[in-house]
Amino acid sequence: MGKKQLLYGSKADNTKTNLPLSLATGAAEASISPSRAGFTMEEYLVDACGLTRAQALKASAKLSHLKPPSNPDAVVAFLSGGLGLSIADIAAVVAKDPRFLCASVKKTLAPNVAALTAGAGGLSRPEVASLVVLAPSHFRRWSIVSKLRYYLRLLGSAVDLLRTLRKNSRLLSADLDAVVRPNAAFLREQCGLGARDIAKLCNPLPLLLSADPERVRAMAACAEGVAVAFLSEKKTAAKVENLKVTFGWSDDEVAVAVSKAPMVLTNSKDMLRRRAEFLISEVGLEPAYIARRPVMLSYSLEGRLKPRYCVIKFLKEHGLLDHDRDYYKTVMVSEKVFMEKFICPHSEAAPHLAEAYDAACRAEVPANFWLT
Repeated sequence: MGKKQLLYGSKADNTKTNLPLSLATGAAEASISPSRAGFTMEEYLVDACGLTRAQALKASAKLSHLKPPSNPDAVVAFLSGGLGLSIADIAAVVAKDPRFLCASVKKTLAPNVAALTAGAGGLSRPEVASLVVLAPSHFRRWSIVSKLRYYLRLLGSAVDLLRTLRKNSRLLSADLDAVVRPNAAFLREQCGLGARDIAKLCNPLPLLLSADPERVRAMAACAEGVAVAFLSEKKTAAKVENLKVTFGWSDDEVAVAVSKAPMVLTNSKDMLRRRAEFLISEVGLEPAYIARRPVMLSYSLEGRLKPRYCVIKFLKEHGLLDHDRDYYKTVMVSEKVFMEKFICPHSEAAPHLAEAYDAACRAEVPANFWLT
């Protein structure tokens, strides 16, 4: 067996990959080697980390201060034993970010992994390992934990998180408060997108969350105008007829709806049918009421329309609302205002309402599950 395999394990060697984090950290500490006679960082990167000679030459310039390699030894052992990375994966990490070998296992790497894998909604160890390979320079910072937790809640699943970050790893360096949160709020509140919708859009449009908020708003406005402008006269007539049939609208009502929300002409038949069935049959809204408020049709059925309706219905059935609320107004208010008005005031009488609403908005459970 070669030197690299003796020190750090081969890809087929799984004896370390399932070690608890505390044991893996201990193994990393135990692997720290004393000063080596004739040590050079370039040779170390080739022998211990699997870099090519060209990669090692480039990376060693950023690591010339590391003598002896005690900290790199600990990092390599942690990646191998704590996260189960192969020598090829370790080479990819170090080639992308040579200074990853300077990170502290005890103070940064191990705590980051522990924080990200904690709890029922945490990431799995293999998912964390994929993130390390994808964005090593971010992973050696504490801020990665809060950012990944936020993106996981926003996008709804680890699969969508990893897919989005592969398209746009700059999300990890974007300012959450100044850029990402305003963009996410705009997509949810003004464009009516749920978690799944946002995740789907971020795949072909990876800059949707990390671009300047004004640019995102301009893109949305442009997209609406272009989409409607490119409909042919024949297609427009067919779309208008479909609106009449689906909602039972008159010519005048269709004209009102289209003038207020042109994008209804670009919505699919299935999308419109499902919203019509819900708003008319379940919520009990009159077709004319919807025609005067067509922006409702742009909101996510699973991520907004149903969850908010179920909250209001729940509160009414349990005598927690002092008077009827206009459904349109409950749909249109921002997420923050909806929480302040309809969720937070009932934390004692309905302690699980916030959790149920949050899960329903992410489509993890049926939106009306707490009513059954």
